[in-house]
Amino acid sequence: MTTTRHAQRWNGVWVAAAIILLLVGAPTTADAYIGPGAGFAVLGSFAVIFVTMILAGVSILAWPFRTVWRMIRHRSKSRPLIKRTIFIGFDGQDARITERMMAEGKLPNYSKLAERGCYRQLRTTFPSITPVAWSSFSTGTNPGRHNIFDFLDRDPRTYLPRLSSAHIGSVEKFLKLGKLRIPLKKPDIRLLRKSKPWWTILGEQNIWSTIIRVPITFPPDQFYGAQLGAMCIPDLLGTQGTFLLFTTRPESQAFQEGGMRIPLNRNGSATSFEASIKGPENAFFEGNPPMELPLTVDVDRSASTARVDINGTEIELKTGELSDWVKLDFKVIPGMKVSGLTRVMLTEADDHVSLYMSPINIEPGKPAMPISHPSYYSSYFEKKIGPYATLGLAEDTWALNEKVTDDGTFWIQTQDVDDEREQMLDIALEKLRSGALVTVFDATDRVNHMYWRYIEDGHPAAAGIDDPAHADAIEKQYIRNDGIIGRVLTKINDDDVLFVLSDHGCTSFRRGVNLNAWLQEEGYLTLKDDADGTEPWLQSVDWSKTRAYAVGLVGIFLNIRGREAHGIVDPGGEADALKTEIMAKLAGLKDAEKGDIAINEAFDTDVLYRGPYKGNAPDLLIGYNHGYRISWDCAGGVVAGAVFEDNVKAWSGDHIVDPRLVPGIMLCNHDVTSDDPHIVDLAPTVLTLFGVRPPAHMDGSPLLNESSLK
Repeated sequence: MTTTRHAQRWNGVWVAAAIILLLVGAPTTADAYIGPGAGFAVLGSFAVIFVTMILAGVSILAWPFRTVWRMIRHRSKSRPLIKRTIFIGFDGQDARITERMMAEGKLPNYSKLAERGCYRQLRTTFPSITPVAWSSFSTGTNPGRHNIFDFLDRDPRTYLPRLSSAHIGSVEKFLKLGKLRIPLKKPDIRLLRKSKPWWTILGEQNIWSTIIRVPITFPPDQFYGAQLGAMCIPDLLGTQGTFLLFTTRPESQAFQEGGMRIPLNRNGSATSFEASIKGPENAFFEGNPPMELPLTVDVDRSASTARVDINGTEIELKTGELSDWVKLDFKVIPGMKVSGLTRVMLTEADDHVSLYMSPINIEPGKPAMPISHPSYYSSYFEKKIGPYATLGLAEDTWALNEKVTDDGTFWIQTQDVDDEREQMLDIALEKLRSGALVTVFDATDRVNHMYWRYIEDGHPAAAGIDDPAHADAIEKQYIRNDGIIGRVLTKINDDDVLFVLSDHGCTSFRRGVNLNAWLQEEGYLTLKDDADGTEPWLQSVDWSKTRAYAVGLVGIFLNIRGREAHGIVDPGGEADALKTEIMAKLAGLKDAEKGDIAINEAFDTDVLYRGPYKGNAPDLLIGYNHGYRISWDCAGGVVAGAVFEDNVKAWSGDHIVDPRLVPGIMLCNHDVTSDDPHIVDLAPTVLTLFGVRPPAHMDGSPLLNESSLK
C-alpha cells in the first residue's frame, strides 16, 4: 500500500504539473527558427512551465535526506591532491589580444598568474563555437562522444533546423473537462549532451561542485552539487530571446532576426499611447490565446521622458536610459500566474514614440522552467543579489543588430550581466570549503562580436559605428576580466588550484559565405521549378534532385538515402566520393571580388570525430579563413543571392572559422605538463586533482599531477 500511495502522489504531482504545462502550444514551422547573428532555434514548445515551481517544495524537503543518503552510499574512496579547484571562464577571450595586452602591461593580474604558474594558448574544438567547446570542457570528450556539434541540428524528416542541445516532447493524451484540457502524461524534457560531465563523476565520489552559467546545462544536470544553467535557456516565450519594439512608426516590415514590432496606438490624446504585451500562449483556453498585459505610455515630449504603466506598475523613463529589471506577472487562471523579467527603454519621444523591451527572462525566484539544480538554487541567488538575467544569451545582440538599441545600451547590458555574475562568483567562492567551482562570464564573447568593427580599419560594418567612445570597448572588457582575476587571487589559498580559460578566440567577420548558393552554382543543390530561392528554411529546395545542403552554422549535410526523408545519395562509396569532391572544391575557395581565400579547408567529420554519436554531425565541417563566416542568408535557409556578400551588421567579429585560427587561453597558478593543452584536457585534470581516475572514454589527458603540484 505504501508503494501504491507513493506512486499515486507522484502521478498526482505530474498531472497537476502537466495541466500547467499546457500554457503554451508547440511552435509552428514558421516560428521554429530565430537567429541572433547565429540563427538560434526556438526550444520546442514551452512545455514545462511551472514544473520547477511545483516540485521545488518537494526538492527542498528531500534535499537533506538525499545528501545524507549519498554520503552513506557514496563515501569517497579518492585521495584528493588538493582541497579546492576554481575555474574562471571568459567565453571567447582571444589569445592574440590577450598576449598583446599582457605584453603592454595592461593585464597585470594575468601576468602575475602566468609568472606564478603558466600561460598557454588553449586548443579549441572543431568547430570553434561555444556549445561544442564548453561541452568538451564539461565531458573531456570530442563532439563524437558528447553529441553537440553546433547550435543547431536539422530534423532529417523535414530538413528544418532544431536546437541541438535540448529536447522537449509534446503531450499527446488529454482529459477534457469543459474548456480545460488535462494532460495524462508528463512531458519529456532532456539535455541532448551525452557523456557525464566531470562534476557528475565527482559527485559520485561525494565531492561537491558549484557550476555557474557553464553553457549547455539546460535542463540542469542532477548531481551532488549546485548548478545555475546557461546557454539555451529560453525566454518566457520559449524562444532564444525575442525583444519587443512598441512604436508609432508605420513600418510594417518584420525584423530579420530576434524581434517583434508592435504598434503603439493613440490612447485619447496626442501624448498617450497603449498596446498589449503578449506573453506565452495559454492553452487552458480554446485557441491557445497568448496571455497579455496592458501597456500605456504617456509622453512628455518637451522633457524627452515618458511614464510607462505595465498592468499597474509605473516606470519613469528618460529617452535613451535603460531601466532596471521590471517584473511582469501574466495571469493564467485565477490564483495562478507566470512571471518574467524585462528591461525597457524609451528610444524616441518626438514625432514618433518608440519603447524597447528586452527579451522577457524567466524570473529566477519562481522559475517557469528548470533552470537550476537544485530547483531553488536560482531563487537563492535572487534573494542574495536581486533579480538577474536568466536567458541563455542574456545580452541583446539582436536588438543592436537591428539598430533598435545602440552601442551604449549594449555596453550597459554586458556590464550589468557581468556584475550579476561576479556577485554570484563571490557568493559561491565564499561558501566553497572543498570541491570544485566553475563560473563562466559571457561578456567577452559578446563584446568581441559586436565591437570588432571598432578595431579593424575598413570593416564593412564600420559605417554602423554610432559612438566613438566605444572604440576601446574590447580592451576595456579584457581589463575588467583582469580585475576579476585580481580579486579572485586575493580570495584563494596556497593549496587551491586556479584555472582561467576561454573556450575559443575571435577574429573578423567582414564577408558572409552562402554555402547553399555555392552548392546550387556547383550543381549539388536544386530549386523547385517555381521557386526563386528567397524562401527561408530551404523551402525552395527540390530534395529529389539535391545531393548536399547547409543547415546550421558550421557545415554541410549530404542528402543521404535512408537517413534524410528524401535522400538520394547512397551511403558508403557514393557518399564518400561526393564528400571528397566537395572538399576538394572548397579547399582554398577564393572570393574573387576581394581576392582573398574565404575557406581554408573543409573537414570530413567521419575522420575528424570519434565516438558513438559522430553520425549526428554534419558530413563536412567548413574551416573559414579570417574575415569570413556563414552568411546571414545562409543561416536563415535562404538560397538566393550572391555566394559572397559584405557583412554590415554590428555583429562584426566571430569565431565560426578554421579552429586553428582562434585558440583560447589558459592560465594556471601551477605549471602544467603540456605545452599544447586542449580544452578536453581540463575534465581529466580536475578529476585527477581530486584523486578520481578519469574514465577511459575521455579524450583529454591530465595537465597536473601530484608531482607538478609540489
